[in-house]
Amino acid sequence: MARPDGSARSAFVPTVLAGLATAGLTAIATNQTLATARPTESGIVYSDLQEGSQVPLALTLSLVVLACWGVVLVTRRVVRRGVAVLGLAAAVGAAASVVLGRGMIIDSYRADFRDIGATPVVDLSWWYWLALVLSVLAVLPAAVAARQVGRWPEMGTRYDAPGDQEAVRATPDEDEEPSSLELWKAIDEGRDPTR
Repeated sequence: MARPDGSARSAFVPTVLAGLATAGLTAIATNQTLATARPTESGIVYSDLQEGSQVPLALTLSLVVLACWGVVLVTRRVVRRGVAVLGLAAAVGAAASVVLGRGMIIDSYRADFRDIGATPVVDLSWWYWLALVLSVLAVLPAAVAARQVGRWPEMGTRYDAPGDQEAVRATPDEDEEPSSLELWKAIDEGRDPTR
């Protein structure tokens, strides 16, 4: 594996932090009431249950993006690149669902108001506009990750599960007493030399 260059290293932390922040804040924003409605006619009472004022797909996809950032931090090579591409696809999907969700919210309110014989006035909340901006911004660090993840620093194999490392290593003969150097190497590698 090629060593990461300085520009890739310097872009790693800001990109991951931007990705985590935008995905997390998008999840929070899309879980709020994105719109309210009131009838244009006077004398009609409408109880807004707010079920149609959210975009559940955007919330789900933003949580997928957030999970992908966590996986990118702890994986290597092909898996890491695949998860970065999945995160980019989910970020694009979340942004698209927020954009298209506006029309779905308005249509949902129109159908509700049609049932009671009224015409709605739909007001998009500031949560909608925040969700829109954040979901679009979440695409940027995801795109950088999908492109540069191969040059980013990775966790070493010393952080793998102990069982995975022991299968690869050759074990010394059990009748032989290990030298102090071998004991220190085992401790340094995270193995228990007393086993």
